[in-house]
Amino acid sequence: MGSAYACLDVRMTRDLAVHAEGLVRTFGDVRALDGIDLTVERGQVVGLLGPNGAGKTTTVRILSTLLAPTEGRATVAGFDVVKQADEVRRSIGLTGQYAAIDEYLTGRENLRMFGGLYHLSPKYVKERSEELLDWFDLSDAADRPAKTYSGGMRRRLDLAASLVAQPSILFLDEPTTGLDPRSRLGLWDVINNLVAQGTTVLLTTQYLEEADQLAQDIVVIDHGRVIAHGTSEQLKDQIGGDRIEITVSDASRIDDAVRAVRSVSAGEPLVEESRVSAPVSGGSTVLVNAIRALDADGIEVSDLVLRRPTLDDVFMSLTGHAAEDETTAAKPAKGRRGRGSK
Repeated sequence: MGSAYACLDVRMTRDLAVHAEGLVRTFGDVRALDGIDLTVERGQVVGLLGPNGAGKTTTVRILSTLLAPTEGRATVAGFDVVKQADEVRRSIGLTGQYAAIDEYLTGRENLRMFGGLYHLSPKYVKERSEELLDWFDLSDAADRPAKTYSGGMRRRLDLAASLVAQPSILFLDEPTTGLDPRSRLGLWDVINNLVAQGTTVLLTTQYLEEADQLAQDIVVIDHGRVIAHGTSEQLKDQIGGDRIEITVSDASRIDDAVRAVRSVSAGEPLVEESRVSAPVSGGSTVLVNAIRALDADGIEVSDLVLRRPTLDDVFMSLTGHAAEDETTAAKPAKGRRGRGSK
């Protein structure tokens, strides 16, 4: 019976693009991953969301065979990331936080270099390179050294290089970091086109809007642990319906504003600098009651709005800090359990 269950488990993991159980990774006394479970179905975009230091890049490095887990196991395209690393590498494409291109080579030469690293036929690489240059709108710059490219062009070339071998699974580790809004939107279009053609994408990001726009499923991690999982709407529903958001004119009155908001809210207010937000029910009546409470305490506001919750609200509610909070880091391993939670 045990062998039958083992065969069933193998078949199940082969049907998944990514399957990870209890991933732990320590660096000295720092526990970067603290028991992460992760599942990515084929043809899906899954967003791995969290602040700097949450463990996103460490997770991607393990899944792409660049780093071995301290504990736990993972399969990618049905292959074990430790025991079958070569098979995993042949199935994936990887784009890291920084473009991994040779800035002294032209765009065309970079793509052909990557094709050679994959040991692909020169004829195929030549045809594939031209296809990718056209697809990523780089044909006009194909014979220029990459060092003359803008940041957005470099990111597109880096992503094109990861697609030379036509991988079925693509890992994108914060691909839009440092890009201007226009370049970011352009890269979103590219990712959506890839998914439309059947590519599976695991996307790490600290941008809430990016996860909201691209991912069909979102896994939120903090301090190396999974703290929430679901679609964007499911995560937003966890913290209630509408939210009231108030920005005070005088930041020194923020505590008074919190007390005023608490009197009309359906949950504990969250504070970020001079802004207070909280879940509410009752629609526009809440705005009237909030204005009365603020006015009674003589609190001047520069903005007051009632809106639908965002993923940022979800993250603040779950962790007590914003997703882009760069002060968040992995906690020391001492005293921590090696098992994740959802």
